[in-house]
This record gives sequence, C-alpha cells and structure tokens, in this order.
Amino acid sequence: MSSTRTVAAIDCGTNSIRILVASAGPDGRLVEHARDLELVRLGQGVDATGSFHPDALKRTFAACRTFAQIIADYHCDRVRFVATSAARDVSNRDAFFMGIREALGVEAEVIDGEEEASLSFAGAISGVQVTDEPVLVMDCGGGSTELVLGYGTTIDSQASLNIGSVRLRERFLHDDPPTADQIDAARRYVRGVVESCPVDVASARTVIGVAGTVTSLSAMYQGLVEYDRTKVHRSVLPASQISDLADKLLSSTVDDVERMGPLKRRRAEVLCGGALIIDEVCRRTTVGELVVSETDILDGMALAMLA
Repeated sequence: MSSTRTVAAIDCGTNSIRILVASAGPDGRLVEHARDLELVRLGQGVDATGSFHPDALKRTFAACRTFAQIIADYHCDRVRFVATSAARDVSNRDAFFMGIREALGVEAEVIDGEEEASLSFAGAISGVQVTDEPVLVMDCGGGSTELVLGYGTTIDSQASLNIGSVRLRERFLHDDPPTADQIDAARRYVRGVVESCPVDVASARTVIGVAGTVTSLSAMYQGLVEYDRTKVHRSVLPASQISDLADKLLSSTVDDVERMGPLKRRRAEVLCGGALIIDEVCRRTTVGELVVSETDILDGMALAMLA
C-alpha cells in the first residue's frame, strides 16, 4: 500500500448513505480522514413498488453533492460508489445512475450480496481483534442482512438474506407501535429465513455486528446521550440485553424510540425491525454476546482500493 494515495469509499444502502475518506499508514492500516453519514431512506417504498421514490432520489443526490465537496477537499485519487440491497431490483435504476454520475462524477456500482458480505467481513475484522475462531460477521442493513463465517481473513461461508430494518418495518410492522400479531408475523418470517440460511451461525466462537442498527443498540445500552464512536467500537452487547432492547423497541412508538438514545428520526423509525433481526440471529448463536464494530463495508472497500 502507498501512504500517498487517498481514496473515498461510498456505501449507499437502503436507509443510509455513508462516506469514508482514508489513506494507508506505514503499517498498512487505514488512516481515516473523514467519515460521514446521511439517513436518506433510498429504499422508501421499494419493497412494495419496485421503484425508487422521487423524494428518496432527491435526498440521496443532495447527500452526494455534500460528499462531492468532501472528496474535493481531500483531493481523493480514487472514488468508489457501491449500492446494495435497495438498488438491486428496482425498475428505475437508470435515473439513480444518472443522478449519481451528475452529483459525483463517478459510476455507481450495484454489488451483489456475495461481494457485500466479503467487503463487510474484511472491514469488520480490520477493526476488531479476534481471539476465538470461527468468527461470524453480521451486517444488518435496511434492505438485507449479510452473514459471513470465516477463519482469519478466509471466508468459510456467507449469505445475503432478504431481510432488513426498512424492509421488515414496511412489510410487517405497520402500526406505531407494532401490534403483537405484526411482531409475531415478523418473527416467524425472520426465523424462517435465518433457519434456512446456509451459514452455520451456531458454530461461531466470536460474533461481530456492524452497521447502524447494531451501533445504535450499543449506544442505547450504554445510555449515551451523544453518539461516541470510541465508546461504541469494540463494545459488547450481551444477547439477553439484545432481546430486552428488541422487545422495548417493538412496544414503543417512534417518538419514544427517538428519545431512548442519540438517534436520528429515520433511524428511530426502523430500529425495531433491525433489532428483531439481530435478536433472532443471536438466539441461534452459542456465544451469548455480540461485539460491536464501527469498521465495516466502507473500511473493506477502502482497503481493497489501496491494496
């Protein structure tokens, strides 16, 4: 790796769009220069309509123009923009591609679940020292959840599950708060997807969680009034507390959830769905705890660009 190159990685998910600007240090590890996030809810209504909502596209393009200034400020040598679950099956992808091109001057890549899982795994293990293997990395996003089982830097098995916080909220958890019947239906659906997954989650000796749902749960568990990445990164969530938090979120209104921690509105609206997914996966592990990582797919992308 060369320490003179600076790269920008942009991850456009179903609920959020994020940027990481980084270079490589003398030891090959990432030197972070900027990291930012905008909750744009690109996947608004996608599960029901199969297309991007015009308002969601406007929010996403506005965030990209903000990111373009960050990229210019740091004189980035290379920019990679990847879109994940929400952009895989929509009918109006061309409008999305054109808007990204106009705002950033780069082509958007829609990556499949396999590449998303690989990048998330590489990013997660770059920031968390693993002592017990195999390690399971769980990336719970707005539209999909990636599960990756590996040893060291080698992936043993992986799966991209068509369940995410936004998708679950829109498909099952309609009321505010959701009804008992809605929660039961959501749990049955998630349980069926996880149980038919080819990744043997029960064999993991370390479980690492990445992305906004997991980091938000950690902030809530710690009682943080303001979000602090240094306190969230490498924090540990007991599985029993994840269940308790999921139950609390599922029985609360969005207004109440927003007051439970340092949460933005668009995160609070869908957090109950993400917590349910994480709870169901953790119930099938034997470790009893989840290690939270702030390094994720963005870090995996940046490492790959600098390699």
